[in-house]
Amino acid sequence: MNRPQAIVVVLLASLAIGLVAWRRAPVPSPSLACPDGGVVQLGPDGVASCAPGAKLPAGQALTLGQRFDCNAATAQDLALVPGIGPSLAEALVAARDGGFRSWDEVDAVPGVGAARLLALQAACDIRLSDAGVW
Repeated sequence: MNRPQAIVVVLLASLAIGLVAWRRAPVPSPSLACPDGGVVQLGPDGVASCAPGAKLPAGQALTLGQRFDCNAATAQDLALVPGIGPSLAEALVAARDGGFRSWDEVDAVPGVGAARLLALQAACDIRLSDAGVW
């Protein structure tokens, strides 16, 4: 077999392997599906949501570069933030008795240092519930 024939054989073998691998590759399910089975929609302001006014789950909000509410997030949601593990997420949920009112309260949780505080500030907001009291 001469050199040009060898090149053709190698190219055809590579093509065959590529086609087999492509055919066997699983088709991923949509990663941005709404919990109720609906479709993620972009509003006129460019913010993605599941329905008008509805918020995306924390993991999907992070995927889209949006922030979620630290006071409403579960430990599993908080553990999705880079640098925040499951144990710190549990500690944050336990420490937010009634909800965090400031980032100083978050910083006071043991295990939250400057870097983790910055990661939390980038990923979530502290939204206070309006109880109607001045």
